Amino acid sequence: MLRPLPLVAIIFALFLGAPALAQNVQKSGIISLEGRGEVVSAPDMAIISSGVVTMEKTARAALDANSAAMGQLFDLLDAAGIEKRDIQTSNFSVQPQYIYSDQRDQNGYQKPPRIAGYQVSNNVSIKLRDLDKLGSVLDNMVSVGANQINTIDFAINDTAPLLAKARRAAMANAIAKAKLYAEAAGVKLGAIVSISEAAGGIALPRFEAMTLSRGASEQPVPVASGELTFSKQVSVVWKLVQIN
Repeated sequence: MLRPLPLVAIIFALFLGAPALAQNVQKSGIISLEGRGEVVSAPDMAIISSGVVTMEKTARAALDANSAAMGQLFDLLDAAGIEKRDIQTSNFSVQPQYIYSDQRDQNGYQKPPRIAGYQVSNNVSIKLRDLDKLGSVLDNMVSVGANQINTIDFAINDTAPLLAKARRAAMANAIAKAKLYAEAAGVKLGAIVSISEAAGGIALPRFEAMTLSRGASEQPVPVASGELTFSKQVSVVWKLVQIN
């Protein structure tokens, strides 16, 4: 028959186990480090934001002139082998243009502005998957009436392999630093407690807005695509193990 231990015995046993428990707590610890990985690659496509702006006395005339220029632009893009799925209208507007006067009426109030004409703006986003055609396409776009080049962004169609490589490099960087610190401190790395990744990590080269006119250049527009940098940053937490 089992007899219950006296309360004093239980307390004594807990007291004896307390140093061992405290020792285990002191031996446990964590280390948290960040790792960064970068991958550089040349882009394989350009995203062009372009458009046509026309100004006429009437809204109808401005719209007709704009539609004619946009029609020529779409024909040019089709002839360049750009698929319809890579062409998208991004903005369209018809706005009156005012002339403001400093003159005042007989009551001393400033005279209201009058409409001088109408401006029609039609912007289009174009994905060009053959960068060798970029200079000639830009030049021909201006020739048919595209008088606004808002931005040119360079990109890579499939970024998944590059991002995966950057993640591996970031993790390897974090592990290398953690091993170095652990060795210097006389401990070993234990199990990984957590891994977290920071957002972002793609740098896109960009050419900013240009206002162009027909006949502005007889040579294809020189454009350098450069390289894209894909970076990832990871934060890793390990348990530390004492070396006996």
